[in-house]
Amino acid sequence: MKNTLKKRIKLHVVLFIFYLFSTSLICQNNNNGPSDFWNHVRFGGGVGLSFGNGFFSGTLAPSAIYQFNPQVALGVGLSGTYNTREDFYRSTIIGGSIISIFNPIREVQLSAEFEELNVSRNWDDRTGFKDENYWYPALFLGAGFNSGPVTVGIRYDVLYDRDKSIYADPWIPFVRVYF
Repeated sequence: MKNTLKKRIKLHVVLFIFYLFSTSLICQNNNNGPSDFWNHVRFGGGVGLSFGNGFFSGTLAPSAIYQFNPQVALGVGLSGTYNTREDFYRSTIIGGSIISIFNPIREVQLSAEFEELNVSRNWDDRTGFKDENYWYPALFLGAGFNSGPVTVGIRYDVLYDRDKSIYADPWIPFVRVYF
């Protein structure tokens, strides 16, 4: 119980800092000319496909960021994944995320991303496992090498829970693309 409370407090503190950071950025971006909002929006996302002997997994994860200046961006994303393993289980994972990106220099990208996922697992009756449906939060802090629209790096889930996470490890490599 204490561990869950500590995680929730950490999450609220980080979200509050994130809110303060994003509010100050929006307030600083006040120009008196016509709105050029869409000139600062960049789109990206990810697609995943995996299959093997009786196994299939597909993911679609579109996202968009608003580029405040060359160093700072803030955005949102959606994510949907379907997994199935013949005679074992099938799962649907749907959720969204909020991401902040900071480039202290052009080649280095730092990020903080909060992701909330709804996980629904349905097990084959012969496995003996009970079906599950729950929400799973993740808070990733990441660093990567930026080469234009592509960033390659690693991120760490500070809220990682080995029993509930859909990820095998709190350290996750990533490739991020925004156009």
